[in-house]
Amino acid sequence: MTTTFHPEGQLAWIGLGSNLEDPKGQIRQALHELASLPQSQLLGHSGLYLSAPLGPPDQPDFVNAVALLRTHLAPLNLLDELQQLEQQHHRVRIQHWGPRTLDLDLLLYGQEVIDHPRLQVPHPHLHRRNFVLYPLMELSPGLSVPGFGPLIELLADCPLGTLSRLAV
Repeated sequence: MTTTFHPEGQLAWIGLGSNLEDPKGQIRQALHELASLPQSQLLGHSGLYLSAPLGPPDQPDFVNAVALLRTHLAPLNLLDELQQLEQQHHRVRIQHWGPRTLDLDLLLYGQEVIDHPRLQVPHPHLHRRNFVLYPLMELSPGLSVPGFGPLIELLADCPLGTLSRLAV
């Protein structure tokens, strides 16, 4: 895996999700923790959104958001930091797409395309997930997703459905 070096750092978009143990609180705490990542700066984040679970239907709805970082961490190092935050939130990986206290996904790392056994960027399902695309649009409306095209075009093919923005 090769990534381009950017002396000013790289922009990275992080998807956040939670549906256990006070999901709004989990997301707010994770945003605070993202602001403290080494060699990184939290530039902003979307509002919070409520979405139906993708996996088994017998689980609570998710609270989702997207955060934007400027980071000097390499992609795998950033992934390690994100997974460490998940562990601090007592994330347990029992069921694929199952309930979780915190899910942090590295959605985009600049305009890089990364195909590594541990990490795929852009996130492979990003273009089909309204709970990612709508918060991304709120945060970075002019964004173009490598390999998929302009965000505005992706939104045209991804209905809002039952996704709703939560009040502050």
